[in-house]
Amino acid sequence: MNYQFSLPVNGQGLYDITPEVKSYVEKAGVAEGLATVFIQHTSASVLIQENADPAVLTDLGNWLDRLVPENDPLYTHTEEGPDDMPAHIKGALTAVNLSVPVIEGQLALGVWQGIFVWEHRHNVKERKLIVNVTG
Repeated sequence: MNYQFSLPVNGQGLYDITPEVKSYVEKAGVAEGLATVFIQHTSASVLIQENADPAVLTDLGNWLDRLVPENDPLYTHTEEGPDDMPAHIKGALTAVNLSVPVIEGQLALGVWQGIFVWEHRHNVKERKLIVNVTG
């Protein structure tokens, strides 16, 4: 089963989409299988990360911003603003898809794991995702 949804975003950061993905797994009615999450963009990514301490998400963002700064003089793709090329690099370093096993009808996430969209641009308002559940 494929499910598509749009996620409203308000600038850079990590957005928890675990509830949406869980609802699609439940809707699919698959007891044993695999849930795949795919983001249809090159300047945002998806990842599994800790969902208990928000400081983890802040530290990840700060670390990636330091690794891939805006306004680097080596960038030639600059027409869409100073955050665009860094966002593409951040997307290339992270991932646009992930897979989670489905066991007994539930995502097999660990106790402190959540599924996040990592928005790498400042002024984007929405991201499109696909959740595929097979089993």
